[in-house]
This record gives sequence, C-alpha cells and structure tokens, in this order.
Amino acid sequence: MKPRKQKINRKSMVRPLAACLILLAVVSCVGEDPDPGVEARVIADNFEAGMQGWEGGFADLPVDGLDSYELDVALDKLPEETGKTDPAIRIQGHNRSDDLFMFLKKEISGLDPGASYRAVFELRLASSYPENSIGIGGSPGGSVFLKAGAVNQEPMPEPVEEASTTYYRMNINKGNQSQDGEDMYGLGTIGIAGDAFVYEIIQRDNRNRPQEVLADSEGKLWLIVGTDSGFEGKTVLYYQEIKVTLTKQ
Repeated sequence: MKPRKQKINRKSMVRPLAACLILLAVVSCVGEDPDPGVEARVIADNFEAGMQGWEGGFADLPVDGLDSYELDVALDKLPEETGKTDPAIRIQGHNRSDDLFMFLKKEISGLDPGASYRAVFELRLASSYPENSIGIGGSPGGSVFLKAGAVNQEPMPEPVEEASTTYYRMNINKGNQSQDGEDMYGLGTIGIAGDAFVYEIIQRDNRNRPQEVLADSEGKLWLIVGTDSGFEGKTVLYYQEIKVTLTKQ
C-alpha cells in the first residue's frame, strides 16, 4: 500500500489529519527523583496509529514558486538502511530560499487553564546528513537546526510583505536557524557521525533546559517541532517518535 500523502494548502500550508492519541501519566520532573505528587501529561506518539494529530507545514519561503521547493509531508516507513520498518512522518523540502523552516504541529487540550507547565521534548528521527559534510550555502547536516516548542496559540505561516516579495513567516518567535526564539528552543542539528550519507536514527531532547509555557484560557497548548535550514539543498527527514512531557508547575 502506498503511503498516504498530505496535500499542501498554499494558503495555510497545513492540513489537519488524524485525531491525536494522548497518553496520560503521572511522572516526575526530568532529572529529579520520582514524586507521585507531581501532575504531568505525557504525549508519546510513534505513529503506529497514523499521524496522531500532527500536521505539517512550511515557512520562510516566498508565496510564489512553491512547486520548485518539492514540499511534502506523508506517513511513511523508516528507510531500509536504518534496519527498522517502523512507521514515521516523512517531511521534505528543497531549501531554495536559504532559510526553509519545515515543521510538525499538534494541538492538545485538557490542561488547567492559565496554568504554567514545563515542557520537555524527546525526539527520535532518521537523518542521513553527516555533521561535517559540505553543501551549498552550508552543511546538509551541521547547518540544519532542530527546534521544538510549546505555545498557547496555533503556530501558523502567514504572508508577510518584504520589499517586493511576499514570504510565509511564522506567527510565533522560533528564532532564526541556530538562534533560539522565545517560543522554540534549539535541540542541536540533524547531523550524524561519519562521512556516509546513510539514514540512521538520531535522538535529540531538551532535558537540560525545559521550556516553560502557560496553557491558554481553555486549557490548550500547541506543540511544534521542526528544522530551520541554512543548507540550500533538499532535506528529507523521518520522525519516528515525538514524546513531550508537560509537568505542571
């Protein structure tokens, strides 16, 4: 059976897909001893049940000429060279703007309205780009920066006029490439060790610096993960698992 592809809406650049699967658990703050009195929610999505509420999108590219960017988001399987056949979300794009942002987002609900939460992201994804490789504009591995964040508004690419060109820009502060933003923190690059362009599973997290965020007035938050690229070529990544622990403060 062919993987189901997500059709890209050029107006919003995103399309809702499957319903989310949320796992509830009582856990401790990361790096601390277990405390049964700590209230937390764990979202652990491995895509066995489909997209599980995650939607794909793109920003930092001009509104016109999108076809040349080879943008795509689809439910797929991990590449054969990883030695695994697990389902994954494949996201790809050709960074012709030298600043392409490719992201996945998901809404969650049922939190305490206005409460403060500490967000820890743990990501597993397949990358084939050596950290020290050389490419157009930057390294295919070392110049593509992985980021994650939790925000209390829907992250959206919006058209913004800049000089004589209209670009899609995010409505949240994600920072720029290697720089953190107020709404998204860097988790390192997508670079792998060695020189071979062969897919392998990498893991990234922000255990050492959790993000603090306030749930909105309805007890909702949006989760967002993505890559901010300085490499002017094509990047294809496979997200195998996205785990987020939200610990109430």
